[in-house]
Amino acid sequence: MSQARGTVSVDDDRVRVTTWTFEAAGIATGRHRHEFDYVIVPITGGTFTVTDLDGSERELEQVAGSPYLGTAGTEHDVVSATDRQAVFVEIELKR
Repeated sequence: MSQARGTVSVDDDRVRVTTWTFEAAGIATGRHRHEFDYVIVPITGGTFTVTDLDGSERELEQVAGSPYLGTAGTEHDVVSATDRQAVFVEIELKR
């Protein structure tokens, strides 16, 4: 499976801001664990399949411009199920 492109634009002692770009359906972040609480800001919107640590899967529908929160310790893989480019910004809160 191809990897999503993560571009870090800010990484200081307070926050890390990463723009995630999925070029097509089937592109994945790869399994990862969130070290910090975080905010996701969807840029394009899109549908994603999230596979949690226990192997359970769920569908996640992102709506452009509608942010949502995630918590430290979350471990998952995120795979685009959208047939076009999908982009979101992840803001990790280090403090």
